[in-house]
Amino acid sequence: MNIKTDIVIIGSGVAALQAARVLSQRFDVHLVTKSEITNGSSYKAQGGIAAVTREDDHISYHISDTLMAGEHHHTEQNVETLVIQGKETIKQMINESFPTDRTPDGSISLGLEGAHSKPRIVHSGGDATGKALVDYLLTNLSEKVHIHSFEFAFELLLNQAGECIGVKTKTENQENCYFASYVILATGGAGALYACTSNVSNSYGDGIALAYLAGAEIADMEFIQFHPSLLYIDGKSRGLVSEAVRGEGGYFVDDNGRKIMQGIHPLGDLAPRHITAYEMYKERAKGNNVYVDISEINHFEDKFPTITKLCEEHGVSINEGRIPIAPGSHFLMGGVVADCYGRTSIPRLLAVGEVACTGVHGANRLASNSLLEGVTFGKLMAENLLTNGTIQQNFQPVKQQKKPFHLNLLSVRTLQNKMLELAGIVRDSEGLQSLIKQLPSFKIVRTLNTDSLCRNELELFFMHITATLIANAALARTESRGAHIRKDYKEISKTLGKQWIIFSKGTMNVRDNLYEHNQTRRYVKAVL
Repeated sequence: MNIKTDIVIIGSGVAALQAARVLSQRFDVHLVTKSEITNGSSYKAQGGIAAVTREDDHISYHISDTLMAGEHHHTEQNVETLVIQGKETIKQMINESFPTDRTPDGSISLGLEGAHSKPRIVHSGGDATGKALVDYLLTNLSEKVHIHSFEFAFELLLNQAGECIGVKTKTENQENCYFASYVILATGGAGALYACTSNVSNSYGDGIALAYLAGAEIADMEFIQFHPSLLYIDGKSRGLVSEAVRGEGGYFVDDNGRKIMQGIHPLGDLAPRHITAYEMYKERAKGNNVYVDISEINHFEDKFPTITKLCEEHGVSINEGRIPIAPGSHFLMGGVVADCYGRTSIPRLLAVGEVACTGVHGANRLASNSLLEGVTFGKLMAENLLTNGTIQQNFQPVKQQKKPFHLNLLSVRTLQNKMLELAGIVRDSEGLQSLIKQLPSFKIVRTLNTDSLCRNELELFFMHITATLIANAALARTESRGAHIRKDYKEISKTLGKQWIIFSKGTMNVRDNLYEHNQTRRYVKAVL
């Protein structure tokens, strides 16, 4: 079935919904998601939204905290845009009745999370901010937004001018083809490439693979944030224990009650996530169990109803004062190279949210900047299209010659286990090279014909593409920076901080800017 429209958005998280909400003021929007609309990592997000909302805080503090947490591997102009515009975006949402948790005197209740110098985390529903935000955005969608659930996007269509003109999708029973003036990727991250993750179970990095196959630039794939505290029962992760728990007075302990982070970092249990996750990893590598001690948090059930329910479902008693945890994959700092308006290296293909790499998260995302990024850059992108968007005239796709598909792929579970073992919290050359040998070459995957693959086979293929980008980037970055920790290169390199590993059209290159020079000039001209 062919569908022609103005805008197609692939994804259903806060970035997708915010963009759809704004774009529908002018455009007809079709939103395609591979599962049901609320089955995404945004909906599960326990943490809040980081934004400057009170007088004793300042945007300069928020910017500084972001840069410090990300080890200064940022596009600083985009960081400034995120924090400055984010402040206004959250203020507008609150004025438009987005429900925020309040103190008894009616002011906004602000939480403190890791690596923040001030309490600035806006919450809704205690530890259910993601759900509240998705519900809020869904409620505010107009009838011009058409939602297509359980459709898997597997091929971006380009015309002879190299512009993106649409996308092919598969349902259980048929194949659909959407033609649009703009295609927006908002598919989220790739946490489920790892056996232990806080993400939803099908968060495989589809959008990154989709963009890479079309020829878009991909960057920073080596930077995977591991959250230090996933609920861990019987050898499996069961969900997230939010960093906000430690902001309220929780702390990491071992079986003997020893405070693990004491003396490790000046911020202790609220150190940046790559530091706390690494310490939890080292303790568990010694054979020790680790916990979040919540014994000093009053009214825990009222403050953290989602975590309380999660613990109860898995037989963990809150009254015992300890929650068993382990680190697991949480957030991807890399993705499709895009600017703050979502523009990628392919004209008319845009990317926003976790699937995009704008340089705002650096080598390690500052806590609760992700929901801020989704609503802020989703809004900026949409407003830019409302002002400058044009109608595509050439919807004739170019058909490329491809070779028969001949890859032997690992099973989902095998791939997840190998990613955790060889490209997880700690990496080294030997392990990464071993992993790369078991994955398809990033040079070859773009040459293969996937027309004969069913949906499940396509999804597995996309998993392998994203995995090989991660592994090859991790091998190429010969330093430890932020969430990328190498056993064989333990120091931060003075030269690699402002260098980006870029994949595009079957090549891997290192350059001194996230954006190419001509790409930057085009963006500046467009903005002016």
